[in-house]
This record gives sequence, C-alpha cells and structure tokens, in this order.
Amino acid sequence: MLSCVHSAGVKGVEGYSVLVQLDLANGLPGYTTVGLPDNAVRESRERVVSALRNSGYRMPSKRITVNLAPAQSRKEGTHYDLPIALALLSASRQILMGPCSKDYCFIGELGLDGALVPVPGVLAMALEAKAKGFKVLVVPLGNAREASASGLQVYAIRHLREAVARMTGDSPAQEEVSEEDALEDSASPCGDLADVKGQVLAKRALEIAAAGGHNLLLIGPPGIGKSMLASRLIGLLPPLSRQESLEVSRIYSVSGKLPCGGLVRQRPFRAPHHQSSAVSLTGGGPASRPGEASLAHAGVLFLDELAEFSRPALEALRQPLESFEVTVTRAREALIYPARFLLAAATNPCPCGWRGHPRKECVCTPAMLRKYLAKFSGPLLDRIDLHVEMAPLDFEEWAASSPTASAGETTKKVRLRVAKARDIQRERLAGVWGLNAYIPAKDLQRRCRLQGEALGLLEKASRKWNLSARSLDRLLKVSRTIADLEGNPGIEVRHLAEAMQFKGLERLLGGV
Repeated sequence: MLSCVHSAGVKGVEGYSVLVQLDLANGLPGYTTVGLPDNAVRESRERVVSALRNSGYRMPSKRITVNLAPAQSRKEGTHYDLPIALALLSASRQILMGPCSKDYCFIGELGLDGALVPVPGVLAMALEAKAKGFKVLVVPLGNAREASASGLQVYAIRHLREAVARMTGDSPAQEEVSEEDALEDSASPCGDLADVKGQVLAKRALEIAAAGGHNLLLIGPPGIGKSMLASRLIGLLPPLSRQESLEVSRIYSVSGKLPCGGLVRQRPFRAPHHQSSAVSLTGGGPASRPGEASLAHAGVLFLDELAEFSRPALEALRQPLESFEVTVTRAREALIYPARFLLAAATNPCPCGWRGHPRKECVCTPAMLRKYLAKFSGPLLDRIDLHVEMAPLDFEEWAASSPTASAGETTKKVRLRVAKARDIQRERLAGVWGLNAYIPAKDLQRRCRLQGEALGLLEKASRKWNLSARSLDRLLKVSRTIADLEGNPGIEVRHLAEAMQFKGLERLLGGV
C-alpha cells in the first residue's frame, strides 16, 4: 500500500518541496529510508515508531520503504518525522485522508511521546509551500508565528493526534495563527550618539555610512571611542521594510536563531570575536549554516580589533563585500547565502596602539609594524569606502559638562537626515536595496555625474594617490551620498572634497 504526504526541505536559505512516499509490502519486517537522507533523517525511524505506539496507534509488521523525493537532493533535519508518521498511518489504513489532504504541507519533529517539537528553517519552507500552491501549513506550535508570515493558512499543533485530526477532517482543536501574529517589535538599545564627546569627523562618517550603505573603518589609539561609535551605527539606520524583514527572518530561521518564533523586526548587529574563523564569518561547514556575514544581512557586521583577525578570515569577506552574497560550493551542490551588510571595523594603528599619538611613544619595531599591517590587504581596504583616523580626546573636551552643538547631535536627529537621504536614493534607484553603495558600475557615470571643477579634482586625486578604478567608483558613490544628505541633485566640488578626506588610510598605513 502506497501513501504520499507533502512536506518541504531547506537548501541554503531557500526552501524546496519534498514528497514523502511510504510503501508497505509483505515480507520480513524492516524500515528503509531512501532519497539521500542524513543521519537525523535516518534516525526518524526510532522517533516515529515510539511516537506512534505512545499515541495509541499500532506499528505494522511489514516491510516499510520511505522515499523522500526528489531523490537527488540531500535531505537534512528532523522535520520529516510528522509527514512520515502520517504517511505510515495512511498506508496501514489506520486513518483515511480527507479530500483536501493534497493542499496540506506538514512539517515537524516528533518526540517519543508523540509531541511536536519546533524545528529550524520553517519560514523558508513556508514561503516555498506558498509558492507551490499549498493552502494550509501544519507546523509545531513553536513555529506557528514564523510560518504565518508566509501568508499561508497555518495550523499549530501540539501532538501527533491533533495532526491526525486535521488530516482526516475531524473537528480540529488546533490553534490557527494569523499573519499579524508574526509581527513582533522588540527594542534594541544601542546608546545615543550624543553620549560620545568629540570625534566630530568620525560621527560624520557614521552618518554618511548609514545614509548610503558604505563600509567604514575607524583607526586610532585605544580608549578613544571606536567601539562606542560603531555600536551606535545601528541606531542611525531606518527600520526594516517588510521584504527586508522576511529575508533576515528566513536566514535566522535556518540558523535556528529566530527570536520567539516571530519575524526579526530590528536590523541585526553582529560583532564576532576576533578569533573567529573564515567559515564562521562566511558560512558553510559540516552543518551548512549561514555565517556572521549572512546573519548581518540588512544590518551591521562590526569587526572590532580588525588587525587581530586572521588574514584568511578577512580575505574571505572580499567576495561578499563585492557581490553581497556568499557562495559555498560543495561536491554535490552550491549553496548561496545572502550577505548584504554594512561593514564597520575598528583597529589600533600598531600592536602597542600608540603610533601617531601626540603624547605617547610607539614602541613597535618596523618588523612588528609590517607584520601587523600585513593583515590589511590592498583589495580589502579598497572595498571599505570610509577610512577615519581618530585622535585622542583632550581633557577639557572630556570634562565638559555638555557637548558642543556641532558634536552633540542625538541619534534621532541624525537618523531623520539618514532616512531622507535614503528616500532620495530609493526614488532614484527604484528598489528595496536602492542605496548608493549598491549602484552597479554600468550606471555609475549616469547616476553620479560630476559638475564643474569636480571632475578635475577627481583626476588630480587619482594621479596623486594612484587610485584604482574601484576606489574611484566608491569615491563617486560616497560623494553622491553626501550630496543626497544635503538634498542636492548634483555632485559639487565640496561633496567630492569631503569624500576624499575619508579615503586616505592607505597613505596613513603606508611608508612603514
């Protein structure tokens, strides 16, 4: 007797449909799972058998074959337990499927007592189920809120018996979850920009970075506020749009990090330790999970103590900074993780930290300095738009009872300017990700046309500093953002000149 139940799987951060086929045949009792199952799927046999018996159903003494189609895709995870159990009950004629069962998609892990356990990746699978035309999604209660964000009709169940009631068309006691239940706002305290005294240039760089999505590097002696400033960058960004929220939530769902089952409503701020490996930053590994670059999608990836990261880890970020995605290639398949993040980094200028300090002497030897600065490859620096050298704070400025008017703007006030600049960019570029940092090269000359003497100034800068084509492109994009912050339709000399002062770190680090 053959039975079929619909389910779904996850590849990378994308869902795909899976048809669970179960066949009961005469012969010696046995249980075989085919369709490239991993160990967790193979172990479903023990969970399903115990759940059926403890839920009041019998285990047929026949030869059982479970096929997870399509067979060429590797199946991972424990969420196939529920559809396998329902297919087994149907094939053994312990339940009779209702006429609408073909419109149902089932996802869930079974405990030994038949209780449903939440699983990761439900949002990605729910979006795929909706795209394939399913009308109802049955999930564990703990996954109900994220599943409802797909727009499908969702039934949350606690036990296998409830799923049977839904499958057979009996009066259900399941909890129906609406799409609005998936929306969840949670405050994310990040501190106010006005709390940081001085550092006017660095604050201006933060505003430009937030407005145009530009990458930022802060360099200076220890204790001058680099990390403090970077942590306030997330507060300058506008709230996530609906589409951005779905994309971020799908990544966190696959990673098993979705908060409270609802959608992610705050932009992510990820700050991995400097001993993180390349795999932890970009993703992949044995479990094939998104890395920190993808978890920072639509938010900020903050790399504190940048020079302490290993060179392979930093170099692994070069491709995501350019293509805004991470491609993990394996022998059987290639996985793609979104990684459109704003990179904020901070570092000391040398191992001892006092190089360039006006009052403290640097004790680093030239060999130590060369080894330290070797972490900053030219291609990596080329992908960072804003380089800011921060100076120590004077005692008088630190002891002042209130910051000056120019340096004491609040996060809220700056965020309003950032939001207006982003609205101008989205109107010009027509897209959710319509920011100046993402202008394609083919449209750059048209979108960032220079006016008057600006073109001559750019030519002089290019010849003096030997700027690469990428550096010139990014200089134009930063200039465009500065003009947008003023509401100016054209790029003038002052906009380009301000952008150029943030592109001098190669000279700062050079000459060692």
